[in-house]
Amino acid sequence: MSVQSSSVTPREMPAWRFVTDRWLPPVILSVITLLAWEAVVRIFAISPFIVPAPSAVAEALAANWGTLLQASIVTAEEILLGFVVSVVAGVALALLIVRFDWLGRALYPLVVLFQNVPKVALAPIFILWFGYGLAPKIILILVIAFFPVTLSMLAGMESVDRSLVSLMNSVGASRSQILLRIRVPHSLPNLMAGMKIAATLSVIGAIVGEFAGASDGLGYAIQFASTQLDTPLVFAALLLVSVLGIVFYYAAELLERLVVPWAPKFSGR
Repeated sequence: MSVQSSSVTPREMPAWRFVTDRWLPPVILSVITLLAWEAVVRIFAISPFIVPAPSAVAEALAANWGTLLQASIVTAEEILLGFVVSVVAGVALALLIVRFDWLGRALYPLVVLFQNVPKVALAPIFILWFGYGLAPKIILILVIAFFPVTLSMLAGMESVDRSLVSLMNSVGASRSQILLRIRVPHSLPNLMAGMKIAATLSVIGAIVGEFAGASDGLGYAIQFASTQLDTPLVFAALLLVSVLGIVFYYAAELLERLVVPWAPKFSGR
């Protein structure tokens, strides 16, 4: 007698069940954390210059909402442009490494070596070279975020079944045809995972670039508030940075669901 699996895939799960299973636990944990944070600050009378209570952060957020909203828009534009450039560059580099063996052997060690360079040290150099505009932030995001895209796509393309490649060779397919028809489609789930990592790294890159030199953006707001010893405003800006990170991460996850709906994580297999 066969036994049917009792597991329920995301597609078969009711919408309310999916929402509660996915979002209710983090919401409950966040509320508990905020309440505990507020209680600890009040009970131990911690100075707001050291750790502000969530209520003080909320007040700072409300009082400076217009300024912080404008700063968030500036930072979001930097993140979006830098992320797109990073993905394009990362994919192009992965394709070059796989398509041309000699170029791959030459480039891959240099890519790994460059990834070990502290990016914070590069930010002032990029400001010196490209000024205080958008360009140095985009370039800094590029050098921070392209690596997981390249590495993830390479892992996907190199994990193709050898027998499938041999079959394509037996019917006279060229290396370019194998790359485009076999390796690239097979690498898409890995690429999407790398893009989600790159999305969060893009947020870090934008803030680091604004720390190095900017006249607007959330990084500038954090730096300015720090000089004024306005810790609640620092936390309010950090909260918005975190929100941007979450938005871009789940936007990348939505893109993953649209591009590779056949991936095992979505099919429940």
